[in-house]
Amino acid sequence: MKACVTPDEDTGDEGPGNEGPRGRAGQDGHGAAGRGRASRHGGRSPRLRPHPFGLRTRLVLAFLLVAAVGCGTTAALTYRAARNAILEQTQNTAVSAFREQVDALGITLPIEPEMLRDSLRLVARQGKPRTWRVYAEYGTLRVSSTDRPTSSVITPELRARAADDEAVPHGSFQRVVKNGTPYLTMAVPAVFFARSPDGPPQRTGLVFYAVMELNEEEANVEAMVTAARDGALPALAIALIPALIAARGVLRPVRELRHAAHSMGRGRLDTRIHAKGSDELADLARTFNESAAELERSVAELRNAEARARRFASDVSHELRTPLAGMLAVTEVLDEDAGSLDSDTARAVRLISAETGKLAVLVEDLMEISRFDARAAELHTDEVDAADCVRKTLQHRYWTDPAQVVPHLAEGIRARLDPRRFDVVVANLVGNALRHGGAPVTVRLRAEGDQLVTEVADRGPGIHPDVLPHVFDRFYKADQARTRSAGSGLGLAITLENVRLHGGTVTAANDPEGGAVFTVRMPL
Repeated sequence: MKACVTPDEDTGDEGPGNEGPRGRAGQDGHGAAGRGRASRHGGRSPRLRPHPFGLRTRLVLAFLLVAAVGCGTTAALTYRAARNAILEQTQNTAVSAFREQVDALGITLPIEPEMLRDSLRLVARQGKPRTWRVYAEYGTLRVSSTDRPTSSVITPELRARAADDEAVPHGSFQRVVKNGTPYLTMAVPAVFFARSPDGPPQRTGLVFYAVMELNEEEANVEAMVTAARDGALPALAIALIPALIAARGVLRPVRELRHAAHSMGRGRLDTRIHAKGSDELADLARTFNESAAELERSVAELRNAEARARRFASDVSHELRTPLAGMLAVTEVLDEDAGSLDSDTARAVRLISAETGKLAVLVEDLMEISRFDARAAELHTDEVDAADCVRKTLQHRYWTDPAQVVPHLAEGIRARLDPRRFDVVVANLVGNALRHGGAPVTVRLRAEGDQLVTEVADRGPGIHPDVLPHVFDRFYKADQARTRSAGSGLGLAITLENVRLHGGTVTAANDPEGGAVFTVRMPL
């Protein structure tokens, strides 16, 4: 079994930047590098399932609906106009002919029923545009050109209008549907002129009625409806072609816009759309191109600024390492002689030594975080005993007192890890719990399926719910009034990046029984 070796560049019992959730674990203005990588590599928007009634379908259906409404409206208006024209022509012909024939009879009083019946038969045979059934009513006398003295088709309304003085001598007519058969019924009163033909007509009390079927006219109207309906179906089929062409013309720029937006979402900010024409879609394409160009310029400026900031932090950290090494050597010597100095000088020496140590930790953490930002951090994995790695981390930092740290480590777990980075993860979490939580700190190690789970729990007051989402941010301060803290403010951010580099996750939560719990999951 290969043991886990603790790295030589260990930073002591504070760990490399063990700033915790109650201190400054926060953000330097660029955001965590891990989130940046997730945004660039895992931020592709998922392809949405096509809607069953997409824009093309809706455009075609709308086009066909307009065509159908147009055909239907045209057919309805044509039907109405043609029907009225056919029926009016028929009824005008029939009413005029009936009135002329009644006037030509020359009926005189008193009325002879047989002579009247012969006259009615003559009128019926001369009916226009086809033969009629003619009836005459005079008081209680009922005479007709058929075997039936009267007709049920003649309505009381027609009889009342025939008796109206205003109808004299023109008569009245009415269209009636009886048992599904259309009829034209006409009524003309017989009149005479008392003094001269130019004088007012006088009623004789005799009224002539004629009944004519309108089957042929209705058949002609139905034939027109059938022709209109049969012609509408091919018209709709023909309308489908321009509908598809129109939908294609509308959807082509929309499809190009979708592809361009998807391409920009994958990071290709130089994507542009070919804009032609002067319609609204062309204006949309030009607006998209202008927005994309502006976005490309802004992102380029941001990337340049970010690169300059990273390079600056890296260069400054690198340049500070050499003078800090000399300062640390001097402070070590001063610490050894602090006992022989007066109390004020001794306190000053110890303060300088402590602050120099913190500055060295901050410089190392800045260099480490700059490697993550520059994507220069690499894993050097080896198959190790996970429990042995945790024990080495605790022993090297002298966290062996059960009153401080209580380990619960499952034995025999083999994992492929980067020993140095796993050491940093455990050291940062345990040091953070000791500094900001409450002892004893419990470290649990176990395997769950194909994952290695490491839990670090303290007995402190826990983490405020408003702070939980930010515990892994760089230089985040839970207490905004506190300007200084014991660590560098990058410890948990470095922990997050190391865990992500292993393909794992780290979460922070509050234990229901009190205290904070940090859980690290890494693939075995």
